[in-house]
Formats: sequence, C-alpha cells, structure tokens
Amino acid sequence: MRVARLISLVLLLQSRETMTAAELARELEVSERTIYRDVLALSAAGVPVYADQGRAGGYRLLDGYRTRLTGLSRAEAETLFLSGLPGPADEMGLADVLGVAQLKVTAALPVGLRDAAGRARQRFHLDAPGWFRQADPPPALADLARATWQDQVVRLNYRRSGTEVVRTVQPYGLVLKNGTWYLVGRVPEVGQVNSVGQVNDVGQVNDGYRIYRVDRIAAVEATGDVFDRDHRFDLADVWAAGTANFVRSILVDEIVVRLSPAGLRALRWAVEAPAAQAAHEAAGPPDGQGWVHTRLPVESPDVAYSQLQALGPEVEVLAPPALRDRMRDAARRLAALYGDTAGQR
Repeated sequence: MRVARLISLVLLLQSRETMTAAELARELEVSERTIYRDVLALSAAGVPVYADQGRAGGYRLLDGYRTRLTGLSRAEAETLFLSGLPGPADEMGLADVLGVAQLKVTAALPVGLRDAAGRARQRFHLDAPGWFRQADPPPALADLARATWQDQVVRLNYRRSGTEVVRTVQPYGLVLKNGTWYLVGRVPEVGQVNSVGQVNDVGQVNDGYRIYRVDRIAAVEATGDVFDRDHRFDLADVWAAGTANFVRSILVDEIVVRLSPAGLRALRWAVEAPAAQAAHEAAGPPDGQGWVHTRLPVESPDVAYSQLQALGPEVEVLAPPALRDRMRDAARRLAALYGDTAGQR
C-alpha cells in the first residue's frame, strides 16, 4: 500500500509540478504528517524532491527529473478502461490500481494536456446505482472480480429460496445493472448440471453461460484451477441474451387489451420490453377513435393489474373477465375519490 502511495506521490508532482503537503494529503487521502514521512523516504531513496518556501511554495521535483514509472502494468492498463466507473471500480477492489494508472497517463501527457482529466471530471459523471439502493457492495464482489480478471475457477455458495447450493463456475464477467451486480459464469460440465438454470436470477444462456446475482453469493472459494476463456465470448451479447431469456420465461400468461394512441406509445414504460414489442406486433388496425386491440404477454393477471395502472384511462382490459372487473372496480374507486364532492370532505 505504501509503495503504491509513494509512486502516486511522485507521479502527482511530475504531472502538476508543485503541490503543497495539504494538497498531496487530500489527493492521497492521508494526513500531512504521512506526506512529510513519505517525502523523506523518497529523498532517502534518491528521488530529487525538495520544498519551495513561501506563499507559493510546495513540494517539487528537480527540474528535468522524469520517473520511468509511467509504463502501465497489465492490471493498470486493463483497469484504466474502468476510469469512467470510479464507484464500481472501487467496489471491485480496483480503486488503487485505477488511481495509479490514471496518474501514469497524466504524467505521460504533454504539459498542456494534463488538465484533460480534471476538465472531463468537471463536466461528466456517471452515477450507476439506482435510487434508494444500499451503497455497500456485495461481500463476494472483490473476490469475484479478482477471479474474473485471472480466469480462475471458483466454487460458489449460492442462496436460493432459503437454502444454499454449491456450484463450480468459470467467472467470465461482471455486470452492474441498476445498482445490482451480476456474475456471468459458465458451468464447466453442463451435462452434469440439473438445477443451475433455476439458481440464477436472470436466465440460462446458450453454451452453458448462466447469470447469478452477486448479493446472493454467500461465499467464494478459488479452486486453484484456471480455465481457458472462449475467444468467442462477448459479455454484452451474453448479458442481453440472458436477460431476454429471463423476461420471456416469466411472461407465461396473456391478456387482451384496447389501447389509445397515447397508451400504445406509453406501453413500453409500463411493461417489459419484450411484452411491449409483442403487443405492438399483435396490434390490429386502429378503430374510428384511433384505439387498437392487441394481445399482451404478462407474468400474471396480478402483475398486469399493477402495471396497467400506470396507463390510467389510456388502456381498457377486455379479457380475462376477472382482470377487467378489477380494473373497473379501481376506476370506480378513483372516480369516487376525484368526484365533484370529493374536495368538500
């Protein structure tokens, strides 16, 4: 940890020329006393760092001194591609590696371009997690990230329906979706697996890939084996296929609805994308009022009841009768709440 900090200190001075102890302490998230000790250690090691006195003073490197530490290691180069995701990189235990990599790139830039990173940070920020979600990363995430980088086979203790199952998995990739982490893994011996398809939360994908919620992984153990990664694997494609399979697997029921033009446009915000697409494709020609009849795949009538509330008067349920009756009852209760005499109560 201290070695990485000393390297970061040198690179900071190389890229910014002069920095006070307070600025260095703030940048490296340590105390000023630690900075004083680190500067003494660098000087003892032969790094020509010295202090300028006065109001505009601070620590500097001897003019012309350039460290040879700007060459990126493999881990730093790979992690650099996560520079737009500092929060997720930190959750995966890669914050220190990412910070050093960014400093090396900054130090290697011409003087006129060294403010590029700061300008970008001032103008763009990606806030990946969803609203109202717990900020703490899943306990297994850092170990899974390490195994994923190193192509190490792992043994997972996975929680499902109040029980734990053990699975041996090749970790191919990690996905952050709306604040929730998922592992895309491959079961080495697919033919011997029975229930893994039900263990994951998103769905089974072709070629033995499966998707697991990381916060349901109770323990991760490296087996000591290394797997040969399939060169055809594309994380984005596998994730898209897995999520699509999952959504299709839960759409086991169907209802008949009548939608206004506004309701047809808003349908994609109320239901799953595959369901909305199927409804658009099944829609008949508009009637005299511009409304269309269509069949809508749903998880269940109960779920459909909750989803269709978002469309308000832009949707009419035609079948099944029980769902139509529930929607009619909801409309009557809304009318009673917003009737002419409601505000006088």
